[in-house]
Amino acid sequence: MGESRTELLAWLNDLLQLNYTKIEQAGSGAAYCQIMDSIFADVGMSKVKFDTKQEYEYVSNYKVLQHTFDKHKYVSGGGGLHSFYERVNLLTLFFSIIPVDRLMKCKFQDNLEFMQWVKRFWDANFPGGAYDALARRKGGRAGGATSRAPTATGTRRPPVSTTAGRSASRTASGRMSSTGRQSSSSASANVLDNHSAAMIIDLNKQIAELKVTVDGLEKERDFYFGKLRDIEILIQEQLETNAAMEEPQEDPGVLKDIQAILYNTEEGFEVPPEGEEQDLAAGSIPAGDSEDETF
Repeated sequence: MGESRTELLAWLNDLLQLNYTKIEQAGSGAAYCQIMDSIFADVGMSKVKFDTKQEYEYVSNYKVLQHTFDKHKYVSGGGGLHSFYERVNLLTLFFSIIPVDRLMKCKFQDNLEFMQWVKRFWDANFPGGAYDALARRKGGRAGGATSRAPTATGTRRPPVSTTAGRSASRTASGRMSSTGRQSSSSASANVLDNHSAAMIIDLNKQIAELKVTVDGLEKERDFYFGKLRDIEILIQEQLETNAAMEEPQEDPGVLKDIQAILYNTEEGFEVPPEGEEQDLAAGSIPAGDSEDETF
């Protein structure tokens, strides 16, 4: 299960030094861009529009985000930091996983689900070390939320002054980077597996619903076929009886008209081989094995 709204807001505000109070504030796209900048450190932050008010400005931010994904989709390195991109066409990923149209409407549920995905992606790929969010966006404001002074919590690391301290920091950073590299493949596999499992469940549900519909239609078809078959036999017997009598009891013209209706076919209809109608009516041929209906 993904992180809660409160957990995501605390992480986001700590990482980017913001004062967001609602997840849907991220719908402007600015925060998503800077989260990716904390991973890749090469997002064009000067192009990210902060304190956005109009939807066309949101679109501009998401174009920056798309460019970031596209730029890193061919990174290689044998299971390294960006091995996730070696397995997924990121341009397709951008439009299939990132519901831009819904995110820009700043709806809670859409932005919550996407922020949970972004958080998992960040956990798997963040290289470690300090990230100066204020410096990267030059103290600006994102999505109408004021920036706050940086603290020594969360992703920022306290400064060290000694050589030993710097060495320890590099070692810790290296361990975190290694952990990120090792978990990248499993994290990306989980995303793909979850998506595939959801698709399989949905398709199986559709198949079950269609099977119920087909079964109902076949039963209805057999029901009416049986009735029409009885009428056909009754008329045939009556016509044979009338033919043997000097004065027919029934008007043969009416009976023949009814018989003509029964035998009438539409263009392209093929009459089943002789005897197959009786087998179907008797139930000896499964409904699914009969290619055509006959009345």
